[in-house]
Amino acid sequence: FYLPLGMQTILITGGTGMVGQSLTNLLLNKGYQVIVLTRQQKQSSRVNFSFAQWDLNKAWIDPAAIAAADYIIHLAGEGVADKRWTTARKKAILDSRVDSSALIVKSLKDNPNKVKAIVAASAIGWYGPDTAESLMNGFTETDPVDGAFLGDTCKQWEDSVKPLETLGIRLVTLRIGIVLSKQGGALVEFIKPA
Repeated sequence: FYLPLGMQTILITGGTGMVGQSLTNLLLNKGYQVIVLTRQQKQSSRVNFSFAQWDLNKAWIDPAAIAAADYIIHLAGEGVADKRWTTARKKAILDSRVDSSALIVKSLKDNPNKVKAIVAASAIGWYGPDTAESLMNGFTETDPVDGAFLGDTCKQWEDSVKPLETLGIRLVTLRIGIVLSKQGGALVEFIKPA
């Protein structure tokens, strides 16, 4: 996926997470205007960077943020490695992805906008665990979804953004692997036993 150079405005959901923060810094360094959606009102003193509010419970995104965006990068979702997977936690993981996607679709239908494309995160959980065959041949994006929790979550997540295609907006789905960083996420959990 290629973003043209110049003063384009990128609206990011999940911009306060590890991937979102790194992506925001990269885009700002490349000369883009970045707006990060957040639940709490925040201010920024950084050049070309601002926050806008959204509220999943009220199904609302600041219409000015939608109107300003040339592109949307949708990364929002509860951290999979943050807490133990209770029934309630699994519901929070799924709902945070599906509900936020549905809200983006609704907001783009209901508000004037100039959005050209959306990059929507998904995850490699789509494919399930490695098998002897996958280790030999790898996975492809046309492989069927795994029937376990992560695979099902990815399927519902991807399906929830597909209506964007009926709006004439290019949709790019990015299946992200495990993010390893000393700042948090899965690596912190991986090194605990060590």
